[in-house]
Amino acid sequence: MAGNTNKTLGTLRLQLCIAVLMSLSLFVSYIAAEGYDFNKLATLAKQKYGDEAANDFLELQQLTITLKNASEAEKLSKINNFFNQKIMFADDANVWGQSDYWATPLESLGLHAGDCEDFSIAKYVFLKAVNIPNDKLRLTYVRADLLENNRKVVKAHMVLSYYPTPQSEPLILDNLIPQISPASNRKDLSPVFSFNDKGLWVGNSAKPKSDSQSNLSRWRDVLTRMRADGIE
Repeated sequence: MAGNTNKTLGTLRLQLCIAVLMSLSLFVSYIAAEGYDFNKLATLAKQKYGDEAANDFLELQQLTITLKNASEAEKLSKINNFFNQKIMFADDANVWGQSDYWATPLESLGLHAGDCEDFSIAKYVFLKAVNIPNDKLRLTYVRADLLENNRKVVKAHMVLSYYPTPQSEPLILDNLIPQISPASNRKDLSPVFSFNDKGLWVGNSAKPKSDSQSNLSRWRDVLTRMRADGIE
């Protein structure tokens, strides 16, 4: 009797293991189908930047899993906070020795440094990873009113804009101010143009003017490098 019981328990354990493995394989396929190869990202991060960077991508993977069924408000908040906390602002000249370089999320998170474009790109990419629709997200170039040495200056800046509906006022995700707020509350920002991987908008226009990749060479270049990193 004990032998039969043990055999039955062994069979159940085997069936459970098979079920778990099948569910894991389906999960990996689901992630891969969405175009986010976290295993490749973590491996590249470890090779290029070390254990801390690899652990950051594993943490990011767990965050995306946790947020799959969350509200869009929670997704915006958690992804915005993750990158604002993990990346320290630094000019491209100091990080890359170039006046303007658009980094991939692997580069920004690996170095824990980046400028406004790099924050916005990383947030855009991983909000899509948690199923925020692409047409709700735009990287937005703005003129920003800033104070430097007690003087008001106007500088080019980039933020990520989230549109709950095509006609609604966007919410602004910014590295300068951690709180997400409606665009009308950001009197310091004046939009110039915005884009995602499908289109390009001028000013506050509701309709795209043209294709973004054919008009923005740096955007086209960073998309190509992201695909090489494991982000489609």
